Formats: sequence, structure tokens, C-alpha cells
Amino acid sequence: MRQKPFFIFLLNSSQRRLQRWIESHRKPDFQVSAAQAGVLFVLEKQDGALAGDIAQTLDLVPSAVSGLIDRMQRQQLLERKKCPEDGRATRLWLTPLGRDQLTLFKAQLMALNLRLTQGFTSDELAIVERWLHHIRQEFQD
Repeated sequence: MRQKPFFIFLLNSSQRRLQRWIESHRKPDFQVSAAQAGVLFVLEKQDGALAGDIAQTLDLVPSAVSGLIDRMQRQQLLERKKCPEDGRATRLWLTPLGRDQLTLFKAQLMALNLRLTQGFTSDELAIVERWLHHIRQEFQD
């Protein structure tokens, strides 16, 4: 009888390898990390988001997002503006450079997605997608 695979090991190892591959294959004109690209994707859909909303969407701890946002602001990929409803909060907005970098990352991501799905049927990929969504739901904080 075949032993069941250790999915946690496979997930962790795959994620780390994929992150390393993405970082090592960045185009020279691409200035952002994969983590920073995640922030750009969130802001594309929700420009003016709060840092806490970004942390929640990306499943990151707020302190990690805070440092990420600081670096991205220094790189002029986003800007902070006071929240009109709550003077203590700041909202984050994409800059033109941030939008340009997002466009570059999308092209790279499309090619990577093709590579990741190569050799699998749409039915097989639907099962993988369903399983990954199940994991996200099952292990919510």
C-alpha cells in the first residue's frame, strides 16, 4: 500500500522553491520582489487600502507589511495619504511607477502560470484549486 504524501512538506518546499525561482528570474527592469508585487496587486483592486487590509488579504502579519510598505514608499511604488475618515490612519495609493512595475510583473506571472499548469487538464487544475481554497478556509485565523 502506498504511503500518503506529506502534503505540508510538499507545500512548504514548493512555495520556497517557487519564491526563489521568481526572485532569481526577475527581469533587469523589474524593481520589486514577489512580496511587493502582492501589495501592488491588492492596490490595483483596492487603491487607497489600509495597511491592515493588505496584511489580511496577503495573509501576512501587520509588522511584515509595515516594513514592506516603508521600502515600497522609498522606491516610489506607492504613496501614503492620511485617511479622510480617520486622521490616525493612512491609506496607500499606487504611483505611476508602481503601476508600471505591476504591468511588468503580470507579464512574468502569466508566463509562470503557464509553466505551472503545463501538462495538467482543466479538470485536474480545478481539483488543485479547490484543494488550495479548502486549505485557506480550513486554517483561517
